[in-house]
Amino acid sequence: MITLTSLNAQSEKKFTKFLGDIFEHSPWIAEKAAAYRPFSSIIILHKCMVDIVSHSSMEEKLTLIRMHPSLGDKVEMSEDSIKEQQGAGLKDLTADEYENFVSLNRQYMNKFGFPFILAVRKKDKNDIYQSMKTRIHHTETAEFENALSEIYQIALFRLKDKIKTEGENFMKNKSAAQTLSYGKGNVFAYRTYSNPLTGIKQIPESTFSGRDHIIFGTNVKVSVGGSSFLPSFTDGDNSMVVATDSMKNFIQRQLATFKGATLEGFASYVSEAFLNKYPQIDTVKLIAEDIPFEAVTEATDPQLKPSDLVFKKSRNERARASVEIIRAENGNEIVHQCSSILDLQLIKVSGNSFIGFVRDEYTTLPDDGNRPLFIYLNLHWVYEDQKDALGMDPSKYVAAEQVIDISTSVFHEMETPSIQNLIYEIGCRILTRFPQLIEVTFESQNHTWDTVVSEISDSKGKVYTEPRPPYGFQVFTVKKEHLENNKILAAAKESIG
Repeated sequence: MITLTSLNAQSEKKFTKFLGDIFEHSPWIAEKAAAYRPFSSIIILHKCMVDIVSHSSMEEKLTLIRMHPSLGDKVEMSEDSIKEQQGAGLKDLTADEYENFVSLNRQYMNKFGFPFILAVRKKDKNDIYQSMKTRIHHTETAEFENALSEIYQIALFRLKDKIKTEGENFMKNKSAAQTLSYGKGNVFAYRTYSNPLTGIKQIPESTFSGRDHIIFGTNVKVSVGGSSFLPSFTDGDNSMVVATDSMKNFIQRQLATFKGATLEGFASYVSEAFLNKYPQIDTVKLIAEDIPFEAVTEATDPQLKPSDLVFKKSRNERARASVEIIRAENGNEIVHQCSSILDLQLIKVSGNSFIGFVRDEYTTLPDDGNRPLFIYLNLHWVYEDQKDALGMDPSKYVAAEQVIDISTSVFHEMETPSIQNLIYEIGCRILTRFPQLIEVTFESQNHTWDTVVSEISDSKGKVYTEPRPPYGFQVFTVKKEHLENNKILAAAKESIG
């Protein structure tokens, strides 16, 4: 591989020789492109070469199409075509598969007068065969344009393989990557009768055993990045831009083919699909929030039971899955995965204290040995093996409902001296129940009500109102080493006792 700068500096002859096989056996395209140097990016170079083809005669275009080998045929072809067909498994066809490809190729050639062309990267032989069966029913005009479009895509793949991206791996620099991205938010999708979640590990704090997923609802935000999009920012060149409206449609349709049963699995599935569909995308960050529905009761039987037809939308807490996947040398790679519960609102009416804090000339808050405590919680947990989050092995999946039940159970059990201590103990309990996790992060807020009436005769109750707008917050991550420290301290206390 060489850089674009050094390629721009080559003689016309060397430039043409280096790029002569970008379009199959058609070095004339590279030769004409040499006159338009220098090129500032691979995308600009690719666009120039595509423009050369699009402005050529119909006869030249047809000749270019016919230069490509039929997929699956055992004929002489360029080194690039050999590698591309090998990657798709077309050089290892069984005898029957080979005959099927030859027969379908022959039908296609007889109908259109040119070979079937498909950019086969990230596709297997079954994908290719099904595409052939579909496209053979198209019109000649449509297939002529399809062939050129696929040739342009193949050319982009080959350019990226041959030319080293400059700017010192621009998109591998995380801070730079964050400045170049775009996407779509508030993509709502609802699927009825999705695959149920079963096989969940049971824990003492929770009766949760799974989800029927009669309604699977989600709100997705996706952000994509890649060096291919740089010209859209710097030059207004949208040739590589996937419209965000297309992203919305793409996400919604993925819910129909998703075979999993978890929000995390869907987030990963869609992210992988983006990378497989659009080679110009280098990184995908996707957040999927659950839109929960609860079954109402129905009385058609002598006893009340949950309806399997009517549901009410839940108002408060919701699960969220976030994932970041990048295109790497050895395939797509998950670089970040996190599961969350957002906006869990809990109040404990007594058994909470807050005393012993710093007191100085700015302190007006009194010590309180028994107060109500109203908290908002966002909880985020991370798996040691990120694949466990996808739910393929349900026994290793941590359900949001169980995290909620642990949180409420610990809150009930504890005499709470502070929110800080509460979230620490909740985190330790979660890691105890689910050793497949490596950490739990809390974002908590104190929204405890203000007292209006502190004593009511013949009652232990009080009267409260909403708190003043300023609120306290806490952020803390409980890790496995905290859990180990807890065990050591507990053992030490036991030995002393």
